[in-house]
Amino acid sequence: MEFKISSAELLKGLLDVSKAIPTKAPLPILENFLFRLSGGVLEITASDSELTLRTAIEVESVKAEGAIAVNARLIIDLLKELPDQPISLKDVSASSFECGWLTGHSALPCFPAEDYPEIKGAGEDAQQVTFKTETLIEGINGTIYAAADDPMRPQMNGIFFDIDTTSTTLVASDSHKLICYTAADVQSDGKYSFILAKKSAAILKSIIGKDVENVQITLDQNTAVFTFGVTTMICRLIVAKFPAYRSVIPQNNSNVLKIDRIQLLNTIKRIAVCAQKATNHIKLDLKENQLELTAQDLGFGIAAYEKITCEYHGEELSIGFKSQFLSEILSNMICENIVIKFADARRAVLVVPSEEEEAAAKFCGLCMPVVIS
Repeated sequence: MEFKISSAELLKGLLDVSKAIPTKAPLPILENFLFRLSGGVLEITASDSELTLRTAIEVESVKAEGAIAVNARLIIDLLKELPDQPISLKDVSASSFECGWLTGHSALPCFPAEDYPEIKGAGEDAQQVTFKTETLIEGINGTIYAAADDPMRPQMNGIFFDIDTTSTTLVASDSHKLICYTAADVQSDGKYSFILAKKSAAILKSIIGKDVENVQITLDQNTAVFTFGVTTMICRLIVAKFPAYRSVIPQNNSNVLKIDRIQLLNTIKRIAVCAQKATNHIKLDLKENQLELTAQDLGFGIAAYEKITCEYHGEELSIGFKSQFLSEILSNMICENIVIKFADARRAVLVVPSEEEEAAAKFCGLCMPVVIS
């Protein structure tokens, strides 16, 4: 293999896929990028065996095609120190390749491409669905924080994609909170679903460029392939049954609070400063058009109280929450005003954007209360 390429363009391509290079590789060869040059296109692959990223760069000057595996850390560190200029890359032996620039060159280790594990995509029975990039990023951002880290229940450690003929819903839950994001513009000719691991979802949203309009997802029972622009992400899915989330969404919570989202979020943060650190519990006391928030830590003799006006219609109610859970839900919604619907002090509350908001049909959150002594 021998070709010339812009150092900046190559570095950008490497950084785009480098998130798949593992910190502790299950196989030493996975500490490398796989370079494959064919038809004037350089394909760069990085993988940790669970997740694979691949991108392609057009190369103008090609003297010889081929494939090699290149140490990821060394080539990135070298390119970061070079100003943008044409560089040449060629393999000089089975274990070494040369990177040359205007004033010098370096010899770096390489390995045979045959040593790199075969990366398989989705099978012949794969389904396809297309997301608008903005919708996919908004859906992941709005749900990923609610995914769990539970080794005993792997199905809770990712985002559940529930794809239907009329809409698609992204769901995440850690049992204390549950978040749904519904995308009415993502439809399919059939009904199917998959669970995308939290790590894969985080990497996906971080590498999608703003200039990409759509993301195509091809999936079978075990694998999902995300294609956008010149980049492909192949990841292993969490194969497990996600809970029947729709059955736990309350439909008849009759005590209704409507309030400015930022005002409530800032109040919770202030009050939580004086909450007991071990529990982070705060209490909400609801009366007609009035909300009182309190927290205390008797061990340190500290307490906080704040009263704010709001729209509240229903029975007088005292209810406790872990402040962190409420704050996370409010921080990750994109509306100005929210509606919180209560049943009583022990059952889950429903948090949704107010009916006037553009996001009203998109977001739905559940938060479990706690017992306050």
